[in-house]
Amino acid sequence: MAPRLTVVPDPAAVHAAFARAIADEIAAGDAESRLTRLILPVGPTAHYPLLARICNEERISWRHVRFTTMDEYLDWTGRSLPEDHPLSFTGFMRRFIDSLDEPLRPPEGAFVYPNPFDIDRVATFIDEIGGIDTCYGGIGVHGHVAFNEPPLSRFTQVDVDEFLASPTRVVPLAPETIVMNATRSAGGRFADFPSMAVTIGMRDILAARRIRLFCDGGTWQQEALDRAVHGPADLRYPVSLLATHPDVEIVADTVTATKPGL
Repeated sequence: MAPRLTVVPDPAAVHAAFARAIADEIAAGDAESRLTRLILPVGPTAHYPLLARICNEERISWRHVRFTTMDEYLDWTGRSLPEDHPLSFTGFMRRFIDSLDEPLRPPEGAFVYPNPFDIDRVATFIDEIGGIDTCYGGIGVHGHVAFNEPPLSRFTQVDVDEFLASPTRVVPLAPETIVMNATRSAGGRFADFPSMAVTIGMRDILAARRIRLFCDGGTWQQEALDRAVHGPADLRYPVSLLATHPDVEIVADTVTATKPGL
């Protein structure tokens, strides 16, 4: 089943829709005193200040939220970046939680993050909370979701079924990812940009009840978004494999959703 695509006017509208979707899901769960179980990305990030403002103004409590982040950069030794590093996803998420008014914050232990030295912690956490309601995220330049990079190698062959069953794991970042992410977040400083990451696998993403992706990248994201919506399923664009999931929605701005020549 092809993902459903909603096109909004501009990136600001994408960020607003992203923040509103998370806030509304959390509010609904809290109103019923049930857990809201999420996978959350750090990238995209522009929606998080809006989300904090909505929750603080509307008094939306995260007391029933349980979540895991998608991934984390690793340094050249394979260790997670320190939380005070500007590229640390875990540090970013802790700062976001601190931006919520204290009574609204989730309890201690309410979220985990992929850890290369406790590689099954995310899967165990998901089992403990009874599964994931919604996986939120974006799409990388060549269609990666989280850091599920296209598994292309001269030496190791991974077929589609193996890739779809992939668990949390350490991955080398593709050159395209390093160039794009360093350009967007580090001013094009490639030399000391992380070359590895630990990422939640496709298995746990696809096991979520819903998948919601938000795209504001403009021209660099057009091909990946087109592959996501129109296919065909192709390991070179992992997002195209989400067509196996029954409930995927994508929100994109007009430029991102307009592939030249179509």
